[in-house]
Amino acid sequence: MSKEWEIKAVSTPGERDLDQLAELLVEVVGQGASVGFLPPLSVEAALRYWQGVWSPNVQVWTLSEDGTIVGTVQLHRASSQNGGHRAEIAKLMVHPNARGRGYARALMHTAEEQALADGRTLLVLDTRAGDPSNSLYQSLGFLEAGRIPDYAQSADGSLHETVYYYKKLT
Repeated sequence: MSKEWEIKAVSTPGERDLDQLAELLVEVVGQGASVGFLPPLSVEAALRYWQGVWSPNVQVWTLSEDGTIVGTVQLHRASSQNGGHRAEIAKLMVHPNARGRGYARALMHTAEEQALADGRTLLVLDTRAGDPSNSLYQSLGFLEAGRIPDYAQSADGSLHETVYYYKKLT
């Protein structure tokens, strides 16, 4: 059975959106995703995070499957005078039960299209070395710019290298 899915830009999240985004964040962090939080992440902390995300320079998309949010990505537009041509991809997340369906790739394409529409010609992002996301970003044309050792801490206290990527948009 095929599931119905859609991507939508969320400029003013409703309570249901915030609750589902918080649940998604708790789940991916609990599964070991390196998105800036350590497990166990409380729903309250996840809600506080999402309530503070929206600003004029941040665009958020959600991907819903049969009406439930199972993925999200953010585009953070640089606001400095010399950065009007660039943006950062942040917090790409897909629920573990919804992975392998092309949702992360679809979310990334959506963010890239919006970046181009906004006149952004350079995207940057970072991710933990060794994570599956590295393969995704490379397959989408992102190039490695460098690595920083001991950048992100895991729940067990170990430190991990992060990889910075960039992509020039045309």
